[in-house]
Amino acid sequence: MSRLAKLTIPLVVLVLVGAGAFAYLQFFRGSDTTIDVSVLPPIAQPGSDPATSDEATGVVAAGFDPVDEGAEAVLESQDGGSWTEVGTGEQDDKGHVEFVLPPGSDPSAGYRVTGGGTTSAVVDGDQWGDPDFSDEFKGKALSDDWLTRGEGFYNPEGLRACSAASGDAEKVSGGTLGLSVIIDPDRTDETCEAKKGNGQPAGTFSYRLNGQVMTNNHFFKYGVLAARIKFQEKQGQHGSLWMLPAISESTTDSGLGGSEIDVIEFFGDGVKNGGLASFIYKLTEDGSKKVGGQLPDPDQYLAGKDDSWFEDYHVFSVEWTKTEYIFRIDGQETFRTSEGISHQPEFPILSLLSSDYELENLGGDKNLPQTMNVDWLKFWQAG
Repeated sequence: MSRLAKLTIPLVVLVLVGAGAFAYLQFFRGSDTTIDVSVLPPIAQPGSDPATSDEATGVVAAGFDPVDEGAEAVLESQDGGSWTEVGTGEQDDKGHVEFVLPPGSDPSAGYRVTGGGTTSAVVDGDQWGDPDFSDEFKGKALSDDWLTRGEGFYNPEGLRACSAASGDAEKVSGGTLGLSVIIDPDRTDETCEAKKGNGQPAGTFSYRLNGQVMTNNHFFKYGVLAARIKFQEKQGQHGSLWMLPAISESTTDSGLGGSEIDVIEFFGDGVKNGGLASFIYKLTEDGSKKVGGQLPDPDQYLAGKDDSWFEDYHVFSVEWTKTEYIFRIDGQETFRTSEGISHQPEFPILSLLSSDYELENLGGDKNLPQTMNVDWLKFWQAG
């Protein structure tokens, strides 16, 4: 069965009138509402501790046309021949509703969504199967599926004159990958003159090493990429899950040359508007253009007042199709765009980078090291 289903059902009422009277059919105008329903892989798993990805839960996403913001939608699952209500939600201003499935949900169940006088077609729950790539970061070292990106490379042109990627800032322990910002032990007797993006001085700082890894010859095109991450606390560096194209071609078309896809970035606690951002860099005739940015009110995606981006884990994901990118946190949609769609294979990157322009926000070397922990990373290619 297709991952996407549509169905509009007209309402029919049979009315019986009086003893020995007559029966007739009254046809009300059929609902004009259509419902698109898609089932996503397990991409929701908030929690304070590392956990196996088998405990993550799937997500059912629905889209209503026409939009009726605030209108209720109901998700049901099929158990044999009967239907059971799984959850309810409300359409957002674009007609979208996400339902996070309860833990332990039957992956072979069928699902349907009702709302607006319409019931969707039934969609299969087990559509993605096993991921095409998965790492739970077990053991004591990264596997050969990963490489350090930019090992030992200080990059003034990229506004990282004071930092370089290093395997020394990567550690696998306790079922997680830790990517850190640490003082460069080989340059403790030196200082670095940092500059802002406009070329103005940003201050004098210690040289530091950054954790940054990329998959080693593991690429995908279209599907879902997800990682369960607990970010660093302090400003002065930003943790990221992102992708770059596996090809290198001189072009102004992202379809041919790919796009940088920044699934999520976190700039530290206390940053105005919450510090979380999702965006892409699409290719244009005038160079690379940024689409997206800081998420408005990102704390709305937290589980409660005791939840945070740097004390708890959350699953950050992107659904990449031939026509759009949809970004989510624990299954909740945060941003989507149809601009700069890459039609090239891309590879995932995990990083904690300290750019020159943000070093002054750390509050001094006493606050190092800072660490971003990754519990697992997976991607599923669309069939």
